Parts: sequence; C-alpha cells; structure tokens
Amino acid sequence: MNEKQVILGVDPGLATTGIGVLIKNKTLRHKGLGQELQAANWQTIDTSPTMSLGCRLEKIYAEITNIINKIKPDLAAVEKLYFGKNAKTAMLVGQARGVIILACQQKNLNIREYTPLEIKVATCGYGRADKRQVQRMIKQLLNLKEIPKPDDAADALAVAYTAAVAANSKLIVPCLPAGRKS
Repeated sequence: MNEKQVILGVDPGLATTGIGVLIKNKTLRHKGLGQELQAANWQTIDTSPTMSLGCRLEKIYAEITNIINKIKPDLAAVEKLYFGKNAKTAMLVGQARGVIILACQQKNLNIREYTPLEIKVATCGYGRADKRQVQRMIKQLLNLKEIPKPDDAADALAVAYTAAVAANSKLIVPCLPAGRKS
C-alpha cells in the first residue's frame, strides 16, 4: 500500500491556470492534517491573448499533460465553473476546463470537482470567505512561510486541499478509453 498520495489541484483559466500539488502522508493521520499535508509545488500555466484560442487551449493541454507525466498524481481536483456576470469569460474558462479534464481523463486519473463554495468551506469554514481569506488560510493550513504567488497557484492549492480533506466528495469514475470495450 502506498503511504503517500499525490493530489493535483487545478484552478482553470484561459489566461492563467493555477496548478497546486499536495503530498498527503497517510501514515500521519493521528498527528493532524497540518502535518499530514505538504505543498510540493505550485505554479501557473499562462497563455497570451495574442495567441489564437486553439493555440491557447493546446498549450494548456500540453502543459497539464507534462505536469501529470512528471508528478504522477493519484488524484486530480478541478474547480467547477460558476457563472458570474460575464458569460463570454465563463465560456472561455469552460473550454480551458474541458481540456484540463480531458488531459486528466486520458491519464486515467480519478477526477474530483469542487465549487468555489465547497473550497471556501473546506479552507475557511465559511462559504462567503473572500479570495484573500482563502489564500491566508492555505498559507496557515499548509505551514507555508508566505502566501503562494501568483494568486491562481494559491487557489489551486486550495482546490487540492479541498480534495485532501473531503471525506465524501463526489468521485467521477474514469471511463474506458475510446474504442476499448470492457
């Protein structure tokens, strides 16, 4: 049995996609969650608005695939899309989210999805917490010296943290690759 679980957290975006990687040490459960979790990495995937939409999506797909190949996560956690005031932006983020989920699916990862409300409750205990509160709590919960930068990377760590603590989260079971029969 593997004593460590690698959790990939993703905060999708077309311009900036946040990536956060947590290592969950299953043997430290009795010592408390703060000692059980370690932030292994955080970064962003950035695309330029001067690139075509197809090129931007391709870059996100290629980079997320490379990250998955490198860290070999046991689980991927992706923030669910919520519809704000700008439907055009939401549609673009949804497209980025789609290629991220596809990359995870093609690597046969277990995928969990969380709403912003679920992430705020898991990290702050309060569903109306603001972005800064979530980031300050991630710093504290993961025993970091400072708030991870950029903001999208800190948000991705919050997504991964939510997956680490969610006992009854909805698991999306991987499907068979196209063309394969059970």
